[in-house]
Amino acid sequence: MKRRHFLHALALTVPLVASGCLYGFSGGGLPRHVRTVAIIPFDNETASVDLPRELGEALRDGMERRLGLRPATEEKADAIVRGKIQRFEIDIPVAVSADRQGSTSARRRLAIAVDVELVDQKDGTVLWSKTGIVAEGEYAERAEAAGRKQAIDRIVSDVIEGALSQW
Repeated sequence: MKRRHFLHALALTVPLVASGCLYGFSGGGLPRHVRTVAIIPFDNETASVDLPRELGEALRDGMERRLGLRPATEEKADAIVRGKIQRFEIDIPVAVSADRQGSTSARRRLAIAVDVELVDQKDGTVLWSKTGIVAEGEYAERAEAAGRKQAIDRIVSDVIEGALSQW
């Protein structure tokens, strides 16, 4: 009986895999010809000089790992990702705690707001765009880089989910 269920499930799955309809087999919801991507440095309206580089590296890595898109130069890429970092707020207090010895520790939050656009270079079609993506990250005192990484990872996930939503 179990063998029959397995064969039935296999018979339903094989056509989906062969047609590339399962996640990861066709580069998500992107057109078939999109196999490479260029991440254009984001316009930066904040005081953080490292944020555009960190966001660009995370997007490049995420799109390669999760969408199977290879990095390329802008001139040779099938698609480009561009955008603007609108806001970067740090040191938003979340919680403060103290112990009997009088030492205190604090948790802080930061927020990053961006606009992002994914464009097909073949015909200039905007494949996906979103304005006002806001991502937050929490961190311990003096560990702002950890919170920044959390927020950037959330932005990358939003962009990839947006690209995948184009089914």
